[in-house]
Amino acid sequence: MIDSLSWYTAYPELLLLVMACAIAMVDLFVKSPMRGATYVLTLLTLAGVALLQGLYASSGDTVMGFGGLVVSDPMGNWLKCFAAVAMMATLVYGREYASHRDMLRGGEMFTLSLFALLGMFVMISGHNFLVIYLGLELLTLASYALVALRRDDLLATEAAMKYFVLGALASGFLLYGLSMVYGATGSLDLASVMKAIAGGEATLMGSPQVLTLGLVFVVAGLAFKLGVVPFHMWVPDVYHGAPTAITLLIGGAPKLAAFAIVIRLLVEGLMPLAFDWQQMLTVLAVMSLLIGNLAAIAQTNLKRMLAFSTISQMGFMLLGLLAGVVQGDSANAANAYGSSMFYVVTYVLTTLGTFGVILLLSRKGFESENIADLAGLNQRSPLYAGVMAICMFSLAGVPPLVGFYAKLSVLQALLASSGSFYIGLAVFAVIMSLIGAFYYLRLVKVMYFDPPTQTADIQAGVDARSVLSVNGALVLILGIVPGGLMTLCAQAVASLMA
Repeated sequence: MIDSLSWYTAYPELLLLVMACAIAMVDLFVKSPMRGATYVLTLLTLAGVALLQGLYASSGDTVMGFGGLVVSDPMGNWLKCFAAVAMMATLVYGREYASHRDMLRGGEMFTLSLFALLGMFVMISGHNFLVIYLGLELLTLASYALVALRRDDLLATEAAMKYFVLGALASGFLLYGLSMVYGATGSLDLASVMKAIAGGEATLMGSPQVLTLGLVFVVAGLAFKLGVVPFHMWVPDVYHGAPTAITLLIGGAPKLAAFAIVIRLLVEGLMPLAFDWQQMLTVLAVMSLLIGNLAAIAQTNLKRMLAFSTISQMGFMLLGLLAGVVQGDSANAANAYGSSMFYVVTYVLTTLGTFGVILLLSRKGFESENIADLAGLNQRSPLYAGVMAICMFSLAGVPPLVGFYAKLSVLQALLASSGSFYIGLAVFAVIMSLIGAFYYLRLVKVMYFDPPTQTADIQAGVDARSVLSVNGALVLILGIVPGGLMTLCAQAVASLMA
């Protein structure tokens, strides 16, 4: 049944859809090589959507719409708000980069970005297997096109093909797993699935193993979207091959949507099977921390290094999800899942700053994507070097930056579980963070102590420099006063658990 509450839950998505179509039409009449009108309209749309989602989230209301197909709740609304802001920053950083590489001959980059964000919104709001899957497909199809936007670039075309093939495989995994869960429970609705599993009704032909097998495929599909080991093979190649502006688009806002569908499917739908999926996430987290950090040390390409860094960071985020249910007790769930949400939000913020510097240092005919390209950056631009150093220290978990408190909150969630296994995981995570600090601090050493290898002037628009300055300041300020954002994440997840 469609009523006023249903339309209320869908207003942000409707606004985004209408404006994406309108901007695609307006762009037909834009002649500027920098797509000025398209760019401004896109930013205004994103700002309006972010504001609307912020107002929704601040109200604290949880509203079901379209017969339970979608939900508007504080966790989803905050994640959508942050995703819209992240997309704004991505387009501000990437506009000049894209124009120098003939990626703005049409307005496809802006319209596809809006459709990708719409896919994220649908993923985050979905309360039904089909809705979540449709949102995921909208995001991935737009992402494939964006990676291949430089049609004459062999590296980008190769990355798009790899992304497409592996993405299709992962989508198949997820869809197959969801179909098996549907077969075992008889429902596509998350609440009904949870009720069927908890009530012992989830059997198919007398075989509850079907449900567990479906869970395995679901977790495998989610692991690909997060880019964790052993489903990480696409991450370094796509990060390296895609144009840097698109690399940021893939590595930033979609991580928020990926976290949301993990919570929707595993916590809201499959919580009674927590013992099973927590075991799988444990293996994924440990392998991601180990392989991500060790592989990153060997990289000379900055984008590949950050790709392996992403793998290890997502592994660390998964640790928070492991501590939610301990021996059937979910008392620690809100704290644990809130710490993971705080971790992924701060990680996206730091990633925006990191890739923002790389984008602004690139120029026509030159990709600033090797570690050696940042040599002596402090002598060329103390601002860019300072922002990059802040982001690297944050990713390494150095206090008082926000990355330190993100790691600390996850470790506290593990220790609150009071089991020797969880304490061992926390110790392992700390050791892996110490190993990871090496390649982050190496980059700082290159920027501040090596002689410059590049002498060209750094040119960037006022908008990009301003956003970069705010980005770097937020990483520092949220580290000094992290309480507000941590409380916001904790309350958002607590309302979900209630």
